[in-house]
Order: sequence, then C-alpha cells, then structure tokens
Amino acid sequence: MKQSQLLAPTLREAPAEAEIRSHKLLLRSGMIRQTASGVYSFLPLGRRVLLKIERIIREEMDGIGAQETLLPSLQPLELWDESGRSADYGPELMRLNDRHERPFALGPTHEEVITSLVRDNVQSYRQLPVTLYQISTKYRDERRPRFGVLRGREFTMKDAYSFSSNYEDLDTTYAAMAQAYSRIFTRLGLRFKQVEADAGTIGGSGETHEYMALADIGEDTIVSCTHCEYAANLEKARYGITPIHDGNQVLDEKQHRTTAKVKVHTPGMKTIGEITQFLQTTPQDVIKTLLYVADGRPVAVLIHGDHEVNEIKLQKVLGAQPLELMPEEMSRELSLPVGYLGPYDLSMKVIADHTVTKMRTSVTGAGEKDYHYVQSVPGLDFTWDEVHDVRNAADGDTCPSCGAALSFERGIEVGHIFKLGTKYSDAMGASVLDREGKPQVPVMGCYGIGVSRLVGAVAEQYAEDGIMHWPAAIAPYHVHIIPVSSKDSAQMELADEMENALSQLGLEILVDDRNERPGVKFKDADLFGIPLRIIIGRDAANGRAECKLYTDTYPEGSLESSLSQAEIIDLAKQHIISNL
Repeated sequence: MKQSQLLAPTLREAPAEAEIRSHKLLLRSGMIRQTASGVYSFLPLGRRVLLKIERIIREEMDGIGAQETLLPSLQPLELWDESGRSADYGPELMRLNDRHERPFALGPTHEEVITSLVRDNVQSYRQLPVTLYQISTKYRDERRPRFGVLRGREFTMKDAYSFSSNYEDLDTTYAAMAQAYSRIFTRLGLRFKQVEADAGTIGGSGETHEYMALADIGEDTIVSCTHCEYAANLEKARYGITPIHDGNQVLDEKQHRTTAKVKVHTPGMKTIGEITQFLQTTPQDVIKTLLYVADGRPVAVLIHGDHEVNEIKLQKVLGAQPLELMPEEMSRELSLPVGYLGPYDLSMKVIADHTVTKMRTSVTGAGEKDYHYVQSVPGLDFTWDEVHDVRNAADGDTCPSCGAALSFERGIEVGHIFKLGTKYSDAMGASVLDREGKPQVPVMGCYGIGVSRLVGAVAEQYAEDGIMHWPAAIAPYHVHIIPVSSKDSAQMELADEMENALSQLGLEILVDDRNERPGVKFKDADLFGIPLRIIIGRDAANGRAECKLYTDTYPEGSLESSLSQAEIIDLAKQHIISNL
C-alpha cells in the first residue's frame, strides 16, 4: 500500500476532549474520528486493527465448535418484555417506534433474540449442545461516554450463546470458552487477568468471570491475592472473615465494657474526616450509619468509617430491585439527622457488616444534630438484625482462599462469560424434547468480548510518550518502508524491491512514497506504530537500509544500521512472522 493513497489524517496535537493516551493516539494517528458523543468512525488504519482482532476471535471461536451467525440490531421490544429485562436495563436501552408505532430497541446484547431463535428452530435434545456467536454493532445509551472507544454508545462486540441439555454440558462449554478467551487475549498481546465477577443486568445464578486488561485508567478495580490464584472485581471480591459472635446475643458486659458511652458535642462535624480530626481518632474507630431505600422500604447499614458499602452485595442480601441511598428529603421526613445518625432506636431493618461486630468500642452518630457518642460498644449499646459482608474489600484484608494479603489494581473489562442457567429459556418458553419425548428447558451460557474496546485497551497498554507500538498480530501493517526522499530514484527502487520481497513472505507493507520532509514521515510512523520500520537513505545505492524494530523483545525499539535485503528478510522472519 502506498501511503500517498492512504486516508490517514494525522494530527500534531490531540483534541481537547481526549483524556487518556490511547484516545489521544488513536485520534492523532487518524485511526478513529468522533461522529457524535460516544460514536466513532473507524478509518482505514483503525479498521485494519479491528478486523485483525475479529480474525483472531473467529479463529478461536470456530476452534471450539461455535458457529457464527448475524442477528438483528433492531429488536422488537416485546422480546425484552418476555424476559422481564425491559425495565431492568433502564435508560441505557435505546428505544424507538416504527411508523406503525410498534416499539423496538437497538440491541445492547442479544439474549432475547437468540433465545427466541432457538425456541423456534431447535426441537430436540439431539440438536444440543450448540453454541452460536456473532460479531456485530451494539448500542447502549451511556450516561457518560468517555475515553474514546473504551466506553461508547455504539460499539462492536462478539457475543456467543450456548444451549445445553444439562448443566454438565454447560460446564464443559464454559470451560472451553474460558480457555479460548485466554488464548485470544494472549494472542492480542494483552496483559490481563481472569477474575470472579457479578452477573449484573445479564443475570443468571451461575458462575461468571470477567477478563480485565490491566491499565491505570481502568474503571474497574481488580482484587487479587499476592500468593494464590484468587482474583475478583471489586463488586464481587470476598476477603478473609474471622469468626464473629451472633449479633442477636448480648455480649458478656463484664468482659467487654470498660466505660459507658459518652455523648460529645461535635458542632458542624458531619464527615468522617471532620469527626476524626475533631475527636483525634481514626476512621477505623468510627461506625457509619448509612440509610438506603430497598423496594421502597428504609434499611440502615452499619460499616467502618474507612470502608465503602458494596451496593451489589447489599442488593443481593436484601433481594431488592431497585436499591438507592435514601434521599435527604426522606431522611428529614423521618426525623433522621443527616451526618449525625447513629444505630440507636431505628425503626427499620439494621444490617451490620462483619467488621462492625468485631469492634470493642466505637464512635457513632448520636441521632441528634451536632452530637456523637464515643466509647459505644457494638452489641451492647446497640444491636442489629442481620450480619453480612456488605462492603468493598480494602487494604489490609486477606485472601478468602489462603489468608495472604490482597492487592488492588485497575483494569478495563474486555470480556465477560456467564452461566445463565434457565433464566431466559424459562422466561421465554424455550424447550426441547428430551430422550423420553418430554419438554425440557435448555440450559444457557453467554460469552461477550468488547471488540472495539480491545482496540483502545491494547493501545492503552502499548502507547507511550506520543508513540504507538502495535503488537505484530494486530498492527495495521507489518512493515513500514520509509524512503527519506521520494525524489531519489535509488531509494524508491530499493523500496519497491523490499516491498516485493517482504510481500512474498505474506507480510503487509506500507510504503511512505509521499513528497514530505523526513521529520513529517518519522512522526507519522511513530503514530502508526507498525512494528518493523525500514528507513531507506543514503546507503540505498548499496542496497542497504536502516531498521527500527518494536516487539515484545524490543519494547523500546531496536535500531539496526546498514542491513542488506537478505538481513532485513531474516529480521522480519525472526521477529514479525514468528509473532503473527
């Protein structure tokens, strides 16, 4: 490909809306352009990267026996009503009516469509198990699209769905899919972790895992053990819990109480920071009393001052849909003083986190404006109705599997696999005839990969200081040939020779034949991130060129001067072809 014919409008500076390095580099290199907030066009270079990611995904999906389909993005809303998800998905589900006022949705995912398809076309257990997948455009009306292709309103996704006669077959498919996902992300050159996860709006009561690309700008927190293989996202993460007393039993007062609780005047002190500074104590000594509304009913949650409530865990404990923090207006109506609320005389269910029940004494709100209690003893001065793990894992927690320390890092979710069970097949009336001719509900799994998000995730890991280095397997081209002067016939002849020789090896070549200054060419080459760069200059008459190589072996680049065509071919075979 001649660069003079390539649509790759590079930018010297990144647009103001680009916050992170991957977004900046993808825009500057002319790989993507924003059409609307959260909606991007992929230009030729970006499309080549996207297609190579899709090719790797297809190879691995086909390799485990999954069959490719293409399902409609325009979905009748009645299918979502059948599954019960129309309300659950909320405003992220893009809805529209056709000219006959029939309601539709632009699909953010395809559980409903695939279940209806199998329901209408698979009749016997002999046709199971079957796994169907597609790579297509999805739509979600994100409240805050950000970070370019990492969180958009229109995006490319690979979604797969398995249907089995029994849970044993589902387990087999799930394990095969998990292994395929690990191979996909390894082939893409990603640094990633598989972690335990929550099913979210996809649902299902079975096992579920996320695949996280490690990145400081990731919106998810990964909790992992420093010793064993345990890893989970923050929403799902467990931690070691030591045995606790029964919250419904009164403790032995003689053993645990050393002094009566004391009421202290704390004028205007509402936040944990203000309270601890005023009382000269630490957040670990404070109990926060937080109020929620679960299915319209008030609930109080007791938690350490330095911990955060995990609302997904709390929602599961309560079995509530929806769950929200109590609005201040409601608190005032119930005469509950915001900022000074304590766990005393509450006419609602009270849930204590495990860590609260192990405290000897504590600082709590007194339930009266401008006052707190100190030396309040949990279990004696106040009690609770239930004890659960309802907080996020935090520094100092230990692994639930082996007891070693937990570590925390950020990640970008690039894949998610679920054991759905019969959630959708039950709701939508899908069944097949079993061996005895009786109706049987298929057991489902679903498996997603954010394809366009992977472009941003890989770029985030490989971009640095305004320079991109694509892994060879998904680079837009494998070799970038740059004659320093397009007016020098010897340079252009050698460029043509090298293009032909390397093309015969199956490599994809981009030749910068533009009549531009060398500095412009080199800056564009830095943005394109092609792994092998051949610079043809004064030594062209001798059939020799300079090479720059960027691979896992040479992440910062390796410069080779005055190489012959044969030496360059050997270099390409050793470091490019071997990585494809």
